[in-house]
Amino acid sequence: MLDDTFLAPVADRLAALPSVRAVTLGGSRAQGTATPDSDWDLALYYRGAFDPAGLRALAGTLGWDGEVSGIGDWGGGVFNGGAWLTVDGRRVDVHYRDLDVVEHQLAESRRGRFHWEPLMFHLAGIPSYLVVAELALNRVLRGTLPRPAYPEALREAAPPMWRGRAAMTLRYATGAYVPRGQVTEVVGAVATAALETAHAVLAARGEWVTNEKRLLQRAGLRDVDAIVAGLRPDPDALAGAVTEAERLFENAA
Repeated sequence: MLDDTFLAPVADRLAALPSVRAVTLGGSRAQGTATPDSDWDLALYYRGAFDPAGLRALAGTLGWDGEVSGIGDWGGGVFNGGAWLTVDGRRVDVHYRDLDVVEHQLAESRRGRFHWEPLMFHLAGIPSYLVVAELALNRVLRGTLPRPAYPEALREAAPPMWRGRAAMTLRYATGAYVPRGQVTEVVGAVATAALETAHAVLAARGEWVTNEKRLLQRAGLRDVDAIVAGLRPDPDALAGAVTEAERLFENAA
């Protein structure tokens, strides 16, 4: 799944952009879980100011179709923008990574400190140490980057935070949605709490997480599907589902 004849010239072009210090391959292709139709996740690590106009101009010159965002257009925070492109018939995602931010989060993670951020396509949001996980798992194509081990301090600090969020998510659903028979809201809360719990489980194991795609499987929480399947707008049934989910999550390890 690692087509170096494709990757090499693309990495060279991206690495030549002003302020870029490193280029990495991430996602399923870096972790050996890709399928033939998986996209290509690339990250640009830059120092100082990075102007996406340079990437936009490069894409236009080379005929890479797609969309190039500005800095912060994907919500700001540690995941601060990127591009969706088609390069030689392949779907390529390019992510911006500010080295000052990444290095700060690396230092914070080693002290067991992090924060939570919302992010599109992530039901449970993301921890700020996601960019540290990328350092640990991504394949460096150009430049040099650290490859950190999972900090012991993070293994202690992250699980209670995630489990606390899961508990609050279900508690709110019990009070606000269950009595009204609001199925969609209850299902959403259970799904969110399941992913929050999965983050806790993987953090306790010292296993990095970069997205939610296989998170429930890795945490052994796929049984949550059976809990939400076929729910109906009946308060008693919804209350039972929340109780069953709480039991599943409490036993997850």
